[in-house]
Amino acid sequence: MARYVGPVCKLCRREGMKLYLKGERCYSEKCAYTRRPYPPGQHGQGRIKLSEYAVRLREKQKVRRVYGVLERQFHGYFQEASRRKGRTGEEMLALLERRLDNAIYRLGLTASRSEARQLVRHGHVLVNGKRLDIPSYVVRVGDKLELEEKARKFKLVAAAIAGAEKRPPTSWLDADRANFTGTVKSGPVREDLNEPEIREQLVVEYYSR
Repeated sequence: MARYVGPVCKLCRREGMKLYLKGERCYSEKCAYTRRPYPPGQHGQGRIKLSEYAVRLREKQKVRRVYGVLERQFHGYFQEASRRKGRTGEEMLALLERRLDNAIYRLGLTASRSEARQLVRHGHVLVNGKRLDIPSYVVRVGDKLELEEKARKFKLVAAAIAGAEKRPPTSWLDADRANFTGTVKSGPVREDLNEPEIREQLVVEYYSR
């Protein structure tokens, strides 16, 4: 499965804000964006005026990088959202939020979505008691998510649970970190999705141009 394997701190600097791609490091003084809050490259510190197209492109890239999906798959989420009733931007975010890897991250069982994706791909996540290794699986209301016994002893899981309180709470999931489980109790709530700040309407305008 294709995925980005380059330096992720450069992505935060390119988008001009923290995207929280490296877990605990993003909340520490070691954060690359905190130390160098300007785009990477030779001309990163120059004054750059973005066109209307560039503003929408950057927002699309930002959302895509936050959830760790490539362009073709991301465009697929937009097309699916545009066929649904309701606001296209919010429907798109709801689909992205309900990805299995994102749900595991939101439960606080991993410190980043990339860690969650790795756990899922390696078969360490159970959905309703069955092993599932598809990060893009869309969870449904009532689904019970849990880590298998072996994964519960991983250091990355222990570290994520210890630092889970630093991250904003998620109202659409019911987390039981003591037992390494969680339940999907409702659909994603737009008000929860503000770290980092997302302007989904710009993404809709980008694809609708």
